[in-house]
Amino acid sequence: MKEKMEEEACVIIVGCGPSGLSAAACLNQLSIPYIILEREDCYASLFKKYAYDRLHLHLAKQYCELPHLPFPASYPTFVPKDQFIQHLDHYVSHFNITPLYQRSVELANYDEDTKKWIVKAMNIVSDEIEEYRARFLILATGEASTPFIPEIEGLTTFTGEVIHSTRYKNGKPYGNMNVLVVGSGNSGMEIALDLANHGAKTSIVVRSSVHILSKQIVYLGFAMLNYFPYGMVDSFMVFLSKLVYGDQSRYGIGRPKEGPFFLKNAYGKYPIIDVGTFKKIKSGEIKVLPAIENIRGNEVVFENGESHPFDSIVFCTGFKRSTNKWLKGDDYLLDEDGITKVSYPNHWRGKNGLFCVGLSRRGLNLAGIDAQSVADEIKSLLSLKSTA
Repeated sequence: MKEKMEEEACVIIVGCGPSGLSAAACLNQLSIPYIILEREDCYASLFKKYAYDRLHLHLAKQYCELPHLPFPASYPTFVPKDQFIQHLDHYVSHFNITPLYQRSVELANYDEDTKKWIVKAMNIVSDEIEEYRARFLILATGEASTPFIPEIEGLTTFTGEVIHSTRYKNGKPYGNMNVLVVGSGNSGMEIALDLANHGAKTSIVVRSSVHILSKQIVYLGFAMLNYFPYGMVDSFMVFLSKLVYGDQSRYGIGRPKEGPFFLKNAYGKYPIIDVGTFKKIKSGEIKVLPAIENIRGNEVVFENGESHPFDSIVFCTGFKRSTNKWLKGDDYLLDEDGITKVSYPNHWRGKNGLFCVGLSRRGLNLAGIDAQSVADEIKSLLSLKSTA
């Protein structure tokens, strides 16, 4: 392992997903120079490399826009993955964003003497440790960073295929196979639907209660939030959900006591935005199962005592973040899971020139607002220094 010379910058951005791109564009608009480090070999790798084929943005396009460059008017309300990637390609070109790829950050700490952040990154290609210094550090590492598969007794004995949702593309290879989807977030629900549509005998593990809403209900809810308080909107959302989907508990799915928008803002727990999965659950084409007790070969044993054989298991169990492993000297901005612990609306502002973008579990739209807030703050701090 070799050491490489230092490089100085005004701002270092870590991460080149939509949040990092938003931060870069906002800095660009204010003529603030920056370096952007990305551990993958492309920007927006979650969408370009690790998303399933049928993915659409779950919220209407006006709630998913990046700063300073709206979606074309010709784009549909719910943007498919490929069109979103096309837009990101245009975004990167338009703002002349040039990331340093395959840089895996190993250490970031604040130097009290120089009042600068020192970031050490492994160049994965050259096997060199590169050192970067900047007055400001923006964490845009994303909520979906490192795929997480929970520890389950006997998982290593499973005789079939085990994958995380980031490796799932479509249901074509699974026709007529017994497939278990573990995780009932939006990805899990949509992957279960895709598997069923391709003829797989599909089951899904639903451990916790969830709100199920249609895209139209969610769209209405966002519009209502402009005029009505959260509590009132949540009550109406639950009323509409019951009207459309009936008693979820009949199919093994509980409904939370707190409302969908409250859960999203308080805990980052999104409602299920139904794209057809619930219809297949009602018809029995998708079987709902409780939490897994253990696994014995190809047999999966569930907490209700049932056991069923499966050919494949797809874990849609989310992600962990590794920021806390390499970020040193911060006990204010991020929690141990790499999510901001500072209260809204100052959730993006840390200390000593440390900021975060898109780490509040509030989606693409707020990530863009974060990016603009951070860029404006940096501009203000630079202006204060120049007049001092």
